[in-house]
Amino acid sequence: MERRIKQKITELEQQYHIHILYACESGSRAWGFPSPNSDYDVRFIYVHPLDKYLAIDNPSSHLTFPVDDELDLQGWDLKKTLQLIRKSNTTPFEWLQSPIIYQQNEAIAGQLWQLCAHFFNARGNIYHYLGIAKSALQNRDGQQIGIKKLFYVLRPLLCAKWCLEKRQIAPMSIIPLLTLLPDSLHQQINDIITLKATMVESAPITIAPEILLFIEQSMIDISEQVQSICEQHFNADKLDQFFRQTLMTLK
Repeated sequence: MERRIKQKITELEQQYHIHILYACESGSRAWGFPSPNSDYDVRFIYVHPLDKYLAIDNPSSHLTFPVDDELDLQGWDLKKTLQLIRKSNTTPFEWLQSPIIYQQNEAIAGQLWQLCAHFFNARGNIYHYLGIAKSALQNRDGQQIGIKKLFYVLRPLLCAKWCLEKRQIAPMSIIPLLTLLPDSLHQQINDIITLKATMVESAPITIAPEILLFIEQSMIDISEQVQSICEQHFNADKLDQFFRQTLMTLK
């Protein structure tokens, strides 16, 4: 599958006359809890030739493709990516720390990651992750929930907790996030991760009462504490400089 993905990246560069700076895995495979039927969620950041940015019409800011049985492929133009980093959007924050990388310009990817740290807005990130966790938790029937949905509650909830307690960008992988769990739950969640690797993503699972209590209490605590964190706003100077420098380097 990796060979197919890398071949597809090469085809996209040729077909759309773009240069892909960074391509990674972004879904459950990168998060650390894939299922046997998990597809490949490949995300990439690309640039157009310099003259495209100097034209009257703006070049395409994103590329999306139909999802097949295995591959979900989407990409953002570098300018769009930088605009989202300025807004402290969690998506580029996650992409740029993916443990599964299919292609990259290491120098540019490293600079992008450094920019992410500068544009981290704890309040916005916490609300984002908390919203995902709350929405996913609604998709349960009492203590029954799809095993995939359970991790769509746990991972963002722990990400919100990380941002709140450490005032840092949350890790993409669930493994460091598990350090935020009470010791009594750590092994239970690891066991569920192991179980998920053997089950289809839609398979139902019963949430243990102590796990559900942790989830619900954490949501209450985080919702209360985030209100005391100030919203941050950023100017684009560092991003403008990086964008121009990158285009001139690659022209």
